[in-house]
Amino acid sequence: MGVESQTILVVGGGIAGITAAVEAAETGYEVVLLEKEPSLGGRVTKLNRYFPKLCHPTCGLEINYQRIKKNPRINVMTMSSVADVSGETGNFTVSVKREPRFVNANCTACGECANATSTEVANDFNYGLDTVKGAYLPHEHAFPMRYVIAPDAAKADGDAIKAACKYGAVDLDDQGETFDLNVGAIIWATGWQPYDANNLTSYGYEMPDVITNVEMERLASHDGPTKGEILRPSNGEAPKKIALIQCAGSRDYNHLPYCSRICCLGSLKHAAYVREQYADAEVDIYYIDIRAHDKLESFYVKLKNDPQVNFIKSKPAGIEADENGNPVVCGEDTINRDVYATPYDLVVLATGMQPSTACGKPPVEIEEDEYGFLVPKAGEVDGQISAGVASGPLDVSMSVQSATAAALKAIQAVRNNA
Repeated sequence: MGVESQTILVVGGGIAGITAAVEAAETGYEVVLLEKEPSLGGRVTKLNRYFPKLCHPTCGLEINYQRIKKNPRINVMTMSSVADVSGETGNFTVSVKREPRFVNANCTACGECANATSTEVANDFNYGLDTVKGAYLPHEHAFPMRYVIAPDAAKADGDAIKAACKYGAVDLDDQGETFDLNVGAIIWATGWQPYDANNLTSYGYEMPDVITNVEMERLASHDGPTKGEILRPSNGEAPKKIALIQCAGSRDYNHLPYCSRICCLGSLKHAAYVREQYADAEVDIYYIDIRAHDKLESFYVKLKNDPQVNFIKSKPAGIEADENGNPVVCGEDTINRDVYATPYDLVVLATGMQPSTACGKPPVEIEEDEYGFLVPKAGEVDGQISAGVASGPLDVSMSVQSATAAALKAIQAVRNNA
């Protein structure tokens, strides 16, 4: 059977999906890049800084956004997800569902729509740590740079929002749509989600001053809920004694049995954030073992030599609240065999990476490992390929390498079927 399409579909617009899309397009292939959120960037764009150079996300993402803008072979579709897949390599029919945005391409990001609504919604970009107006720009570095109107705001304040827009960009009749694509290969770059800390019942996530590692990134970010100041959620005060708990749910058969690779270095980075802001702060890192791979071990050594950063080899048993509501970390020091119950101003749980497909299976038959990561058969040139953290726990640089390899496999798949 002859090939009907050499278009490559990339599902997921995080760093892996973006990389796969630009690499495939720059070799001459038509690419459709689907992203379920209103803008590209995925989890990386929510970081304050990332390894290996501790860059701000704009550093690496903006280069790729420029590559997308300059390449007419890439068609970016946001607020879109795959509803169904049928067919075979070289001739897939993919049903795509696009959710309503209520804002069209005329948007100039002037912000008048936000001024016209009093409706507030949870800010997903900040993991719900604050709220935004119901007509909002996803974040300051959004691509595309276009506002979104939440359904509640469209219903409550739609007429006022539409009247405020001078460019005819508000489309209150937008109901979304479902349409089909014909593609030759599919790259699944569906990414990851933080493991739900509510499952860690002994770690007191219901306490305001117990947060997760991804929430810590937002607190440290200049465009986060506290404008970059690391503050206690309970009272807005500066924390002076902070606990960073490694493997919160990872390497645990009750939760995630595997190592998520990024958590140790993430916590070391958080210790550095605290020490940069507060010269008198003390940071305790509770760990099973520290996994700082390759050249990044030097970062670990730097923190190890900081007299105000303490490494405690222990898997804490639980977190309780003292009489003032402060979190108290309880457990046993593995080395000294001392039992501890230490109060802190702030506790950060290093929760692991769970594949997004673990809670929302892709609508297609594709092999998964026992943890839900997508693992097509090794050694076979097939039309469905996984990339980035969809294939297993990876850091940013490894995700980029994985995505480049996935682009090559997709090209091989459509060529072999030509």
